[in-house]
Amino acid sequence: MASPLEGCVASLRNSMQLLDSSINILDEGVNDFPRLAKVLQTTRHFELISESDLQTAQSALLSEIRPEVDNLLKRVENYLDKLERREQSLIAKCDLNDGRLGRDSTGGSGTRPSSKASQRSGGKAVSAQQELRFKTLRAKKDRMSYAVETLEMQAKQRERQLRMSMAAPQQFYDD
Repeated sequence: MASPLEGCVASLRNSMQLLDSSINILDEGVNDFPRLAKVLQTTRHFELISESDLQTAQSALLSEIRPEVDNLLKRVENYLDKLERREQSLIAKCDLNDGRLGRDSTGGSGTRPSSKASQRSGGKAVSAQQELRFKTLRAKKDRMSYAVETLEMQAKQRERQLRMSMAAPQQFYDD
């Protein structure tokens, strides 16, 4: 009875050796698997997207930023216009004051030589009372011309403001 079982035992030992050999082969192949997994792992350095997705993102960003940029540009333009008007106003005021100072200095010096000339030529000497009256009239004339120039400047400034206020709604219709 030992002989038929010996064949089974020998066959079983042979199968076990074959399995052991297979396990060793698999172990050698799988032993390096964590390193291979890390080496073969794909890393995305750059994410590629389609051109249509890129254009969609750009247009969304543009539609979000454009109103803000337009608003800032309008504010800058308005501020620059305001500064320009202020500069023109200051220049006009300076010119007006220069003119007043220039007339006062020439006007004051202009009366004396004429009175001296009239005295030298043997004509009537201008009395102190008449000279005082001329000075007051000249001062009144200067004040009135200053007032007229100021009113003209204010009218021009209001005209500019009116033009700007009329132009502002027109821009909204143009857009």
